[in-house]
Parts: sequence; structure tokens; C-alpha cells
Amino acid sequence: MTEIQAEVRLPTKDLRQDLRFFTETLGMRLDTIYPADDPKVAVFSGHGLRLRIETGASESPGTIRVRTEDPGKFADGKRRFTAPNGTLVEIDELNPPLVLPPTIHSFVVRRLADQAPWIVGRAGMEYRDLIPDRLGGSIIASHIRIPDGGPVPDMVHYHTVGFQLIFCIGGWVDVVYEDQGPAIRLHAGNCFIQPPEIRHRVIRASDSVEVIEIGVPAEHITTIDHEMALPTPYVRPDREWDGQRFVHHQADGSTWTPHRLPGYVSRDTTISENTGGVADVRVVKRGHGEPEWRRHDAEILFTFVMDGELTLEGERREPHRLGQGDAFVIPPDMRTRLSDPTDNMELLEVALPGRFRTTR
Repeated sequence: MTEIQAEVRLPTKDLRQDLRFFTETLGMRLDTIYPADDPKVAVFSGHGLRLRIETGASESPGTIRVRTEDPGKFADGKRRFTAPNGTLVEIDELNPPLVLPPTIHSFVVRRLADQAPWIVGRAGMEYRDLIPDRLGGSIIASHIRIPDGGPVPDMVHYHTVGFQLIFCIGGWVDVVYEDQGPAIRLHAGNCFIQPPEIRHRVIRASDSVEVIEIGVPAEHITTIDHEMALPTPYVRPDREWDGQRFVHHQADGSTWTPHRLPGYVSRDTTISENTGGVADVRVVKRGHGEPEWRRHDAEILFTFVMDGELTLEGERREPHRLGQGDAFVIPPDMRTRLSDPTDNMELLEVALPGRFRTTR
């Protein structure tokens, strides 16, 4: 096999100063330097990077980010400095901790009829944003569709998240997960909980498959795992990732019980139990009795209308008649009532944390 190497070229005006900086300060290895009598070019390697420092090069000095497990022990603990040739160097953590931004509460109504744009995202999937303000960056809710069925050009990857839900609302999709056996088909009405950093890959989808994806926080990193092959040789259904277990909730055989809101019933997806109370996910439909005004104290309460219609009433707000494809967020302590549901109404309700109070 022919060996191939790639270099990033950076300029210099005084190669002697840069020799010392890149070898001593950054700890890189000097691989080549020439000409011998008056060096103009030096090539360094290290930290997964290969640099060609060239006198008079026309490129801008650029920026180098060095990621390390212990930034305090690298380059005398400096986190930002400039090389003699003008290159900015930033030192960052190799595995930075997940930061959950504080929730900025707001009352959100997102209608399908508003024609929010569909954005082509990862692996050719189309995304529609259901919470435009992201509640200050604390959550993202996406309506995702794959118009053309068949194999999905996905790779083994994982997400650095605090919580992630995939709920299928139309069609089906095949996904393979780390330590969960062969590919699992997710049908409409069913859902997956993807624990933090569980490796997975989307294999195949039906025509016009649609899912609702919830992620906390809104901006989180997706990392490709080039080493792991799926399916993995072991099946470990009780394994935990950051205290959460993988969940494949199936509607068939589920039990409907009185919901927290009078006049409705719901089925529990067991997600609160399997995430240690991080979140609660329920499917809600019309029950017996009349809807009443209520408040809640959840940090985040998101609802998506999967079928039918209902009216969302809020204190000092105009009522909203909502239908299939619409979504809303009710902030804590706001009096609301879900009234006039049609017989076929069905809601997806996601709450964080999983345990919260609802009061009159």
C-alpha cells in the first residue's frame, strides 16, 4: 500500500525562533529541515498533526487547537498564546465536561402550517426545528424525516448528551446499538432512549419515515467512532451509560392509566425509571371527564401533537387550536388547559426532570 502524508503549511519569518517553539513549547518532533546551510523549511509532527513551516509562505498563520487530558500540565498551563510566526495556539480539554445551560423559560407554540424550513442535516436527513429559541440552549426538539426509503448513509457514532429521545411518528427505521444485539426496527408509535454516548448507526428506513428527536442540551457533539463495529458481540440489556439504560418502548401491550391532567389517559414509556428520573415520556390521549386548568413545576414540558386536534388555553393568552404536526412548550407555574380534544387526539409529552408536580 502506498504511504500518503498530508501537511498543513504555515508561514514564518524567522525559522530559528519557530524551531524552538514547536519542539520545546508544543512538544512536537522535528522531522525534516532544509537547506542545511540556510534553513527555509521545517516539518514537525505530533499530537496527530503534521506542520510544514515555510519561510515566506503566503498562507495566514492560522490557529492550532491542542486537546489534552490535563491542560494544566501542558505548555506551563497556558491556555492561549501566539507562536513566533503568528500562529494562535489554544489549549483545550480532550474530553470537556458536558455543560447544561440554564433554561430560559418561554411559552412556545410551533405550527406545522407556519412552514418552518426543512434543513438538510447529517446523513441526508431533513430537520424541522420545533423550539426555535431552544429555551436558552437547554433543549432541541426536531421533527426529522427521510423522504426516500432504503439504506441510510450513516456511520457508527455517539452523542455527548444528557438526554436523547427518538420517537417514531410515521414509517419505520432500523437502528443498531452497542450491546443491544442485531438491528432493531422502530415502528410508528414506539421510541428509543439513546443513553449518553451509546454507539449506534441508522441502517435503513421506510419511505417517508418521520421521527421526533429530543436532545439535551441543544448543542451537543456527535462523534464518529471509526473503531467499533456494530452489532457488538455481546448483548447487555442492563448496561448503563452515565446512569441510563437503553429503552425500546413498544406501544403494543402498553397499559393506559389516568394522566396527570383530568380528562386524559396516558401510557408510560418507562423512560423515567430507566433514566433515573432524568426525563419522563408519555403518550397521551382523550379519556373520561372534563379537562381542567392546571400548573406544573417541571423545568421543561414539551408536547407534540401526533394526531387529532385540541385547544391550548393559557392565562392571559389567546387560545390556540392545534393539530397534527404542531408543538408547544408550557413554562413552569403557568396556568393552562388542554380543551376540546378530538376523539383521535394523541400527544407526545416529554418532561424534564422525570418527576414533577401538577397542581390546580
